[in-house]
Amino acid sequence: MKILITTDLFRPAINGVVTSVLNLERELEKNGHEVKILAVSDTCSTYQMENVYYIRSVPAKIYPDVRIPVSRGRAYVQEIIEWNPDVIHSQCEFFSFGFAKRIARKTGAILLHTYHTLYEQYTEYVPFGKNVSREMLGKWMKMRLSCVDAVIAPTKKVERTLREYGLTESEIAVIPSGICLDKFQQPCEEEKIKQLRIKYDIPEEARVLLSLGRLGFEKRVDELIYGMCHLVKHGENVRLLIVGDGPARASLEELTEKLRLGTYVKFTGMAAPEDIANYYQLGDLFVCASTSETQGLTYIEAMASGLPLVCRKDACLYGVLEEGGNGYSYENLNEFSEIVSGILKEPLWMEKAAEHSRNNARKFGTEQFGNMVLNLYQKEVWRGGYERNESIALREKREDCVEKWGRTCNVHAKKCS
Repeated sequence: MKILITTDLFRPAINGVVTSVLNLERELEKNGHEVKILAVSDTCSTYQMENVYYIRSVPAKIYPDVRIPVSRGRAYVQEIIEWNPDVIHSQCEFFSFGFAKRIARKTGAILLHTYHTLYEQYTEYVPFGKNVSREMLGKWMKMRLSCVDAVIAPTKKVERTLREYGLTESEIAVIPSGICLDKFQQPCEEEKIKQLRIKYDIPEEARVLLSLGRLGFEKRVDELIYGMCHLVKHGENVRLLIVGDGPARASLEELTEKLRLGTYVKFTGMAAPEDIANYYQLGDLFVCASTSETQGLTYIEAMASGLPLVCRKDACLYGVLEEGGNGYSYENLNEFSEIVSGILKEPLWMEKAAEHSRNNARKFGTEQFGNMVLNLYQKEVWRGGYERNESIALREKREDCVEKWGRTCNVHAKKCS
């Protein structure tokens, strides 16, 4: 098949959407399909790089990496229309979605959409966003996605949210975004781990709580810092390593200084993709306070690296964190500190949990992800062709009725209206 992927976010940005698109592209091409990507450019230039078309844009000044296209990309859009894709797979609801709809309308391609983001968690970034109710957001999303043939939800949590928004008649397929597990399952490079400990002044005997991801306010990383207060006061020899960058970083560093935790909380900034696996290997526990995740690819990366999880209770953890098996969920700071303290005193449990995490991560590989998406493509392409053929047959019957009786019979008139 010829498959077009449209997205607002793409390289050089690094985030869950970009990772999902890259993994999907690789799996589709591995299965012999032809893939093109239409993305919002990270510059004021429109350009093409191999199979990726970038539409020039300007910063939106709403959230890092979000940009607004300032071109209709007519030449590239026309080239894609002439290429005549079978499937268009949209990854973002805003800017690139308009291109996806236009191309689908011109070509008759099947249009699918993956819903990656729970926007109600991000309204504080948007002017007047706090005045937008969940009901208003739901109505807009229902209207926005009314033209798609099917929606992909990464988790049951997202599917439930979309149903609550009113997408009751749309087909919603739950397909977890896969990750490339191999690089997280390699043997530990002890020399590199040792260098990281020296770089961030982490004693050899100290246990490391790892937080990895974008530092947005909705990620609630401040909760982890307050949790460190509890742990330090109770004499735990732990360090919190915060890997990532984002709009909340300055306030988190200020909080760390205010609480006099500079010795115990370390900020690394954005890590290079090739170094991410080393940070996971440095950690003893993966910790997360966010409830804004649709799936949380970092959970899976941590599991593939053999880390037990300690995360704030959330529906997206269903099928990922298994209570007592590969980690625990918590609901308040006291629970967080008690769980972490208890785990650190149980090295045998940590070994078993590490193996449990590795085993659990295997079901989120990119191969399974690619196969599930391809099955949905084929199903929708077949259904679309069937419905088109059925429509043609009904139109012919309608014309026969007119020719024979001078009018349309009720059955065919209703179905063709």
